[in-house]
Amino acid sequence: MQRLWSPEREAPYPLSRSRIDLFVECRRCSYLSERLGVRRPFGPSFTLNNAVDTLLKREYDRYRREQTIPPLLDRENIAAVPFDHPDLPAWRDNRRGIRFVHKESGFEVFGAIDDVWITPSGELIVVDYKATSKERGPTLDSRWGEQYKRQLEVYQWLFARNHFSVHPTAYIVYVNATTSEKQFDRTLHFEEYLFPHHGDTSWIEPTLLAMRETFLSDKVPPPSEQCEFCLYRNQARSALRSLYAKETESGTNVQ
Repeated sequence: MQRLWSPEREAPYPLSRSRIDLFVECRRCSYLSERLGVRRPFGPSFTLNNAVDTLLKREYDRYRREQTIPPLLDRENIAAVPFDHPDLPAWRDNRRGIRFVHKESGFEVFGAIDDVWITPSGELIVVDYKATSKERGPTLDSRWGEQYKRQLEVYQWLFARNHFSVHPTAYIVYVNATTSEKQFDRTLHFEEYLFPHHGDTSWIEPTLLAMRETFLSDKVPPPSEQCEFCLYRNQARSALRSLYAKETESGTNVQ
């Protein structure tokens, strides 16, 4: 297991938006990942969601080239067009993204955006694409919704730190695959939703400083009560200890 972070590191430590969110969700899992190199297991890739994401980007890129208002924005009375900037490919790249070095913590924060729009007054609107399939339609009133909001806020903070004028309201373009059709016919039909979020970035810099303080300590933080991974580890540890105790008593070898 490789130690990823150390107080002796001279260069800024790259810190993605998702790893900041991990710290907010569970400090123990974050510590295990950044200090000890023990990351959570990766889940399956949501390839259909990725395909929808790619197609949405292509659709809005057409409006970007034309500098016309997309139908969704026109429907919602949002005066903005997709922002045309030469750095957009880098901002969208998961390995690059938009970046800022926060000197106080020593972290180089970065995040890969989906899109950004611009208002007539020159304010940038941060946009993220989401795809799902729910009978009652998507909502942000959930644990996932709170993560999506923090995601938007980190992006807003990054653009502001890169000296852009940022609109306080960000948006999630959420498309929902319906299941009301009689049959598949090799086609999915989507309903399109637009969720506004008035961002609050005041939590980000205190969180970065708290991360540095946590990683500096040799004391492992307590687990989050809501963390399923910590719950699993604790239950597995308890079960194994019970087995080892029985092994000692009976003289058998439990693997």
